[in-house]
Amino acid sequence: MHRSERTRRHPLQEDHGPVRYGPPAPDPGLPVLPELAGVLAASAARTRPEPPGGGTILREAACGYWGRRGLHGGPGSVAAAPGAQPLLLALIAAYGGDVLMPRPCPATWMPQARLLGRPAYHVPTPAECGGIPDPYALLETVRRVRAEGGRPRLLLISVADDPTATLAPPELVREACEAAVSEGLHIVSDETWRDTLHRPQDTVLLSPAEMCPDDVTVLSDLAGALTPSAWPVALARFPATARAAARHARVLDILTALGALVAEPVARAAAHALGEPEAVRERIRQAARLQAHVASAAHRAVLTVGALARPPQAGRHLYADLGPLRARLAARGVTDSMELEEYLTERLGAPAPGGHRFGDELGALRVRLSTGPLLGSTPEQQTESLTAVEPLKLPHVARALSMFAAALDELR
Repeated sequence: MHRSERTRRHPLQEDHGPVRYGPPAPDPGLPVLPELAGVLAASAARTRPEPPGGGTILREAACGYWGRRGLHGGPGSVAAAPGAQPLLLALIAAYGGDVLMPRPCPATWMPQARLLGRPAYHVPTPAECGGIPDPYALLETVRRVRAEGGRPRLLLISVADDPTATLAPPELVREACEAAVSEGLHIVSDETWRDTLHRPQDTVLLSPAEMCPDDVTVLSDLAGALTPSAWPVALARFPATARAAARHARVLDILTALGALVAEPVARAAAHALGEPEAVRERIRQAARLQAHVASAAHRAVLTVGALARPPQAGRHLYADLGPLRARLAARGVTDSMELEEYLTERLGAPAPGGHRFGDELGALRVRLSTGPLLGSTPEQQTESLTAVEPLKLPHVARALSMFAAALDELR
């Protein structure tokens, strides 16, 4: 969308780029786990899709997965869809009202609300992390929206966040959730990245559903840690209330109307991954450890050139603010995040979506940088990165990090 084509919007709302194009999710840069590939291959002859919301095997496996994380419930409170986008679309449609979300937020959130014609509003996040709105800013935003005739009903949050790769402290999660519930908002907690914590032994992730069990629907895209993104499966866990049951039924109606059904071979592989056999647990541990090393190195490269970024704590990316390099970027014709996206994507040879795609101001020179391309260009190199004791010393990783740093160093 050309800037001149943007339409006027409500003063509290913003347009964040076209729906027809969005940045890909951060690529893991790792080969498919052979055990999962075997399960998928063994189910390849199954030609029927799962029923709307997923079959019993998949939903029971999801209950086991969440139960091991302290979130208990039955398969009747679970819905599955082929990816997070159709599932989130169905959730927003089922819950109704205006939508609030943190700034910045995942690139897919605002387009879903826009497709449904729902007013959506960004709320600033605190200095220490992304994914969770500042509680006081949330209350003020709700007040302003209502004063202008709006109906805020739904809050989207992510404790382990895309794009900032940060983890929200439990006390902040509690304060934000209590503020939301006190204003009658239902919370959708996107926990896609909860199993990608770089140092799980040093951090505590607390799901909002543990604090406010009747007011939180949990959303998880299994591509975060369990399955390849090419095998789309996402799950929603609804509260055990009569109101939630009605909304769950509405979500199933919407998924049916969309034809958003999970392929049965993919469902079987997803159910196997959700059971967390030893091979899956080991892959999760290895991937998190590898990302901790590589993301830290990429973070150091960003800071070395004078840019800013919070230390990455989860996921396979980091969120950099190149605002301190504004004058040098301007000399290269880069004055906003759209131009920064084009500039860095070309030089890094990998997608580097600008902050405008995540709800940040166009003039802010922010960008999400993925670490997947730094792990190797072949399955053999990626596997070697995954199993190496010191992955940063591998020639292909060291070379990729050197090229990454050199692209940024041009801005010094």
